[in-house]
Amino acid sequence: MREPFAITIDGPAASGKTSTAYQVAEALGFHHVDSGALYRAATAAALRANPAGNWNEPAVLVAARIVEMEARKASFCPLLAGEDAEGEIRGEAVTAKVSAIAKMSGVRDWVNAQVRDLADLHDVVVDGRDIGTVVLPNARVKVFLLAEARERARRRLLQRLGREGTDSELDEEAAKLAQRDALDAVQTVPAPDAIMLDTTDMSQAEQVRQIIDLARAAGASE
Repeated sequence: MREPFAITIDGPAASGKTSTAYQVAEALGFHHVDSGALYRAATAAALRANPAGNWNEPAVLVAARIVEMEARKASFCPLLAGEDAEGEIRGEAVTAKVSAIAKMSGVRDWVNAQVRDLADLHDVVVDGRDIGTVVLPNARVKVFLLAEARERARRRLLQRLGREGTDSELDEEAAKLAQRDALDAVQTVPAPDAIMLDTTDMSQAEQVRQIIDLARAAGASE
């Protein structure tokens, strides 16, 4: 019996990790694991338990007990108390707090354990931060996505608003991403053996194709 095949996709916020990882997983017949969604789910659980946000690490870990992973099509998705909470975990309240939660070492250990458990049993494409360096250092294929801040801001606004952002909206979003980059800097470091992929002028289809080609060259098959 062959060992499960892991592909890791790291990079800064809004670099296209999650949507690209999902499409790669779908094309290869793998399972997509969004580690960021686990951090968001833990944050949402903590907000449910204490909306004021006065948490310590043990409190967050207790709250996170309501998080479980469910297989859906090509993805593993987090549930909160057995229910879909995609809108909640992607909301502004969670977005504002998730970086602080992700800095808690116990929460990182919890997320990493969830990801490793899935990767031990399934062919996976995992995106997030620290994936190729800390979580799955023996992954067969490691990719680090890059994109200029303004392009990342454009993509995020297009996803959120369904339209191109105005100049002022782009400036505001780019500034928010710069702050997020600073908060996440320690965890956003490429693995020494990662393939660097600058997607600033690349379509998502091109990103997906390049990663699929890398995976197949390394022995992945549908």
